[in-house]
Amino acid sequence: MRRAGEYLLLICAIAGLHSKRMLAQPKTAEAPPQNEGHAARRDGQHDFDFSIGNWKTHISRRIHPLTGSATWVEFEGTSVVRKVWNGRASLGETEADGPSGHIEALSLRLYNPQSQQWSLSYASEGGTTSVATSLSIPTIGQFKDGRGEFFDTEPFNGRNILVRNVWSDITPNSIRFEQAFSEDGGRTWEENWIATDTRGETDSDATKARPQAKTGAPDGPHDFDFEFGTWRTHVKRLTHPLTGSSVWVECNGTTVVRRVWGGKANLVELEADCPGGQFEGLSLRLYNPQSHQWSLNYSNSSDGTLSQPTIGEFKNGRGEFFDQELLNGRAIFVRFVISDITPNSCRFEQAFSQDGGKTWEVNWIADDTRINDDANKPQ
Repeated sequence: MRRAGEYLLLICAIAGLHSKRMLAQPKTAEAPPQNEGHAARRDGQHDFDFSIGNWKTHISRRIHPLTGSATWVEFEGTSVVRKVWNGRASLGETEADGPSGHIEALSLRLYNPQSQQWSLSYASEGGTTSVATSLSIPTIGQFKDGRGEFFDTEPFNGRNILVRNVWSDITPNSIRFEQAFSEDGGRTWEENWIATDTRGETDSDATKARPQAKTGAPDGPHDFDFEFGTWRTHVKRLTHPLTGSSVWVECNGTTVVRRVWGGKANLVELEADCPGGQFEGLSLRLYNPQSHQWSLNYSNSSDGTLSQPTIGEFKNGRGEFFDQELLNGRAIFVRFVISDITPNSCRFEQAFSQDGGKTWEVNWIADDTRINDDANKPQ
């Protein structure tokens, strides 16, 4: 759960990445010195650089994990992995086909500089435990001696199990990924997913080959089409929400919003210069076609962890998204509003309520103006 009480440390997020999640100290020019007598802590922020680029993937998948089944099916496809935050995060998109059907997967990897660990979150169509409409429980771990191991616990067929992801056999042109489940606390593991990747075509070729969703009038999955491109943003934030304070601070930044996963999601990346230092943040938004709602998932480069999703939808040109979290130890409601949408401008507001939504105090306002660059406009 995010600790909104740390809000006074917030360097606000820009253009659709609302500030309640950005609760870490901004990045400054100099890192704190190491204590004498202690070895420098390992910096793993480029651990996944080997995976950046375009890959041909061969996937073997066990059909019925943890049942004693030995039936596997095969898939052939492609993966594209792109850097975010200069490598301290990355986004992967995979498509594969086989006799048993079609797989599409999206993975977001975030680096936590405090723990020197990565959190890996997934969404998929045709996956084992993840779904297409929301991000999975993060799998957390690190690389050591060229091998990455990541763990989490998840429900599977009504029972809680352990999950292990392993990256190994890493060369400049090949990678092996394995997923395994354990139902005995990690004493034994059963593999159920093996992907062997070999480096493939160029970025330009992969972009041409990967289909993109058609744009049109906003109709659920196209709600955020207005925002694709590059924006200048002016932000105001209330330094101490729900205290009676009227002290606001301001900062300016640039945000890039792009369609990903064939249009079923979009990614927002921002950089801002604010009092106290530079800020970097991202938002990964996923559309649920059943509920006709969006889940907005936030992170900043200072802690590399994903927020609790904010859920909502657009009606009559206005988007409203809500969740509940803690502020100074008390449960509050959070509301995020997107309004005043034109082809070249939009407005974002965040507000908190401590009385069940009867009254709201706005604590964050962002006004965005499109940068007129034809290359950044949606096609």
